[in-house]
Amino acid sequence: MEKTLIILKPDCTQRRVIGRIIQRFEDKGLTIAGMKLMQISRELAERHYAPHKGKPFYPPLIDYITSGPVVVLALSGTGVIDMARKLMGATFGFNAEPGTIRGDFGASKTYNLVHGSDAPETAETEIALYFSPDELLDYETATHSWTFKPGES
Repeated sequence: MEKTLIILKPDCTQRRVIGRIIQRFEDKGLTIAGMKLMQISRELAERHYAPHKGKPFYPPLIDYITSGPVVVLALSGTGVIDMARKLMGATFGFNAEPGTIRGDFGASKTYNLVHGSDAPETAETEIALYFSPDELLDYETATHSWTFKPGES
């Protein structure tokens, strides 16, 4: 089963919309394989965002992601990466369509509420930064077969 990393960023935590956003992923039929509330250290943030090092937005991004508690999720499901990214919407809330997480809750260029892995390789790398293998569960919910038809991808 495909997995992705989702980070509910400090603005999400501070605005107290964690539950409402997690509900959107669950409503879509995605399964929580791992979840934790944590404060991302500067060192971990720098490892996570290493591909962006040297870009002008890198220093403020590191400051932002380490500025408060976050909720880190490993989600699983068929096509989870594409589904999660569609649910999140365009990167900046003012560009995101209504009905998406960022479209409904975001307005800022800096505070964009949520991070999601963009590819299977990225998801694998990012999940390993935040979860050890024994912190991830592999299970099927009672509604799984009514959400994802066997053999469909």
